[in-house]
Amino acid sequence: MADSNAFVLGADPAGRPVTQSLRLANRHGLIAGATGTGKTVTLQRLAESFSDAGVAVFAADIKGDLCGLGAAGEPKGAVAERIAGMPWLDYRACAYPVTLWDVHGQSGHPLRTTLSEMGPLLLGNLLELTDSQQAALYAAYRVADREGLLLLDLKDLKALLNHLRENPQLLGEDSALFTTASAQALLRRLATLEQQGAESLFGEPALQLEDLLRPEPDGRGRVHLLDASRLVHESPKVYATFLLWLLAELFEQLPERGDVDKPLLALFFDEAHLLFADTPRALQERLEQVVRLIRSKGVGVYFVTQSPGDLPDSILAQLGLRIQHGLRAYTAREQKALRAVADGFRPNPAFDALSVLTELGIGEALVGTLEEKGTPAMVQRVAIAPPQSRIGPLSPAERSALVSGSPLLGRYDKPIDRESAYERLTQRAAQATGTDAAGSGEGGGGLADMAGELLGTLASRTMKTAMRQAADQLGRQLVRGLLGSLLGGKRR
Repeated sequence: MADSNAFVLGADPAGRPVTQSLRLANRHGLIAGATGTGKTVTLQRLAESFSDAGVAVFAADIKGDLCGLGAAGEPKGAVAERIAGMPWLDYRACAYPVTLWDVHGQSGHPLRTTLSEMGPLLLGNLLELTDSQQAALYAAYRVADREGLLLLDLKDLKALLNHLRENPQLLGEDSALFTTASAQALLRRLATLEQQGAESLFGEPALQLEDLLRPEPDGRGRVHLLDASRLVHESPKVYATFLLWLLAELFEQLPERGDVDKPLLALFFDEAHLLFADTPRALQERLEQVVRLIRSKGVGVYFVTQSPGDLPDSILAQLGLRIQHGLRAYTAREQKALRAVADGFRPNPAFDALSVLTELGIGEALVGTLEEKGTPAMVQRVAIAPPQSRIGPLSPAERSALVSGSPLLGRYDKPIDRESAYERLTQRAAQATGTDAAGSGEGGGGLADMAGELLGTLASRTMKTAMRQAADQLGRQLVRGLLGSLLGGKRR
C-alpha cells in the first residue's frame, strides 16, 4: 500500500520525490496538456495512487486505453528507465480492481439514471432548450410531482407531454408556460435524443452511489471506468450531462465530512471543456457552487483537458493540484494563452515556467502542489512516475473477463420497467375512452390545440418576460433543478 499521508507524483530534476498530501486531495485538481504529452498516463498514475490509499475512483475512459488499470504493467524501454531513475519508488507491477461501465451496456455494466433524478435543469441543458421550452419542461415536472407520476425513461416524459396537451387544465397556474408549440418542440427534441441512442441512459435499475464507494476487501478503492470512447464523439452532450448529474447527485446524497485524512471519492472528468460548452449561465453558476462545496463531503474533482483556458476562471480558482504537460504555441493567441498558464503557477526562481512549457517531453509536467497549510507551493518540473498497471488498452477478452468477474454482475445488466407515468397515463386514457368516448373525440383535442396555438400567437413581449420569470421562480422552488430531486425526497 502507498504512504497513507501522501501520494507520489514523480521526481524533480534532482531526482527527489514530488508528493501531494492526501489530506488536501479534496481541493480538486487539473491535468492539462497538448495531445500526446502524457495526460492519460498521468491520470492513470493518480487513479492508482488514490486506489492504493483506499479512495474510490470514477473516471471516463475517452480513448479506451485507461482500462489498462485492470492488468499488471510490463515496464519496458523508456518506462523501465524512468523507474530505474527513481530508486525510492516502491514500484510493484499489479492490476487494480476495476469496474467497467457503458451507457449502451455493450462494453461494461449499463449505466442509467432516471428523468426524475436528473431533473428539468440538467435535462433542459441536454435538450438545448429555449427559455420558453425550459419553462414548459419545468411545468411538466411540476405536474408529475403533484400527480405522483414517476418519470423514469423517455417514454414516460413523452406520455406526460401528450397528456398535458390534451388536458391543459391539469397545469393550473402554469398553463401560460405550456403551449402546444412548446410541447411539440419538446417532443421533437426527445425524438432527436432517441435517434442519438441516448434513451439507454434513462431507466432502471439506476446507478446507486454506494456501489461506487464500496471498498475492496484488501483496503484498496475500486476504480470505476465509464467507456466514453463512442459516447463522447456521438453524443458529447449526453456525456457531459451525465457527469454533471453524477457530481450533483454526490453533493446531494453525501453527508458533510469536514477535515479528514483523505477523500472518499476522486472524480476525473476527461474532455472537461464539454462540461462548460454552451452551458446556460444559470447551470454554470450552480456547477461552480457545487464544485466549491463538494470538497467538504470528501469528493475531489480532477478536470482533464488540453488547456486550462478550457475551464471558467471561477473553476480554475478552486483547483489545488495543477499538472501541466507540454503545450504548443504557434499563433499569437496560443502564445498569450501560454503566458496565462505560466502565470497560474507560483513562480520558482530556479527556472522560467513560460520557457519550460514548450520544452517539456512526453511524461514531463510542470506541477503545482499544495503545501500542508493549503497554500500553493512553488512550481516544479517533474518527471511523472509510471503507473504500476498496463499502459495501453485491454483486449476484448480481458474486458469481458472483468465484466463477468465483477462484484456488480447481475445488478444492473437487466432493465426493469416498473409502473411509471407511461403506464398510468395509458390506463387513464383507456378508462376515459371507455366511459366518455364523445368527450375524448377529435373535437376536444382540436379545441385544445387551437387554444394552445392561439395563446402562443398572442404571446407578447410582456408574456415572454413573465414566462422567463415564472421559470426562474420554479427553478428556485425545485431542488431537483440544482441537485436532481424534488423537494420532499427522491423516488426510485
